[in-house]
Amino acid sequence: MNRTTLTIAFAFVACISSTPVFAQGRATQPRPQAAAPPTVNVPVSKMAVIYSEQFQDQKTGIARFTVTLNKLNAEFQKIQNDLTQTSQRLTVLQDEITKLQQAGGATPAQIQAKIDTLDQQKRDYQRRGEDAKAQYQKRYQDLFLPLQDDVSKALDAYARARGITLIIDGSQVAILYAAESMDVTRAFINEYNLKNPATAQATLPK
Repeated sequence: MNRTTLTIAFAFVACISSTPVFAQGRATQPRPQAAAPPTVNVPVSKMAVIYSEQFQDQKTGIARFTVTLNKLNAEFQKIQNDLTQTSQRLTVLQDEITKLQQAGGATPAQIQAKIDTLDQQKRDYQRRGEDAKAQYQKRYQDLFLPLQDDVSKALDAYARARGITLIIDGSQVAILYAAESMDVTRAFINEYNLKNPATAQATLPK
């Protein structure tokens, strides 16, 4: 969007007659001039739009986000695999119980024993899943909050360097219309990746 500058100019014209004016032998008193209005500072603004959700695109986003996410997922891969295997075992056990109930080849006590085993394993599976989720979320905060803060500072510097006074995040606020030229998302991502290559983030918070 082109920078628009609003200029307000005030012109004052004073007209003085060179011919004396008399009324009943007395000269008319000159009108007092109106006081000039006070000077007003009109802010000059330059707005831009950015779509922060594109920062985390694994192909075209900020490279450090992808590196960080891959590191996080790698840390929890073993836990994820264990939970997946447990889920599969629970499915097999459930199928066994269903077949025993339908075939009628087992005593009620035998079937109940398997049901009790399944219920206990389900509770263990649920508890482990909740623990893993809480650990994952905490680790996510540890890794991504510093990165998000760094990106925020970089965006502030990007705006200042270009005289941008207002940036609207289209990922957070509904925008009815914005000219394509106002979208600085791709330009900012490219600049950030150039100045902050993913390889520079070899050491992440532990």
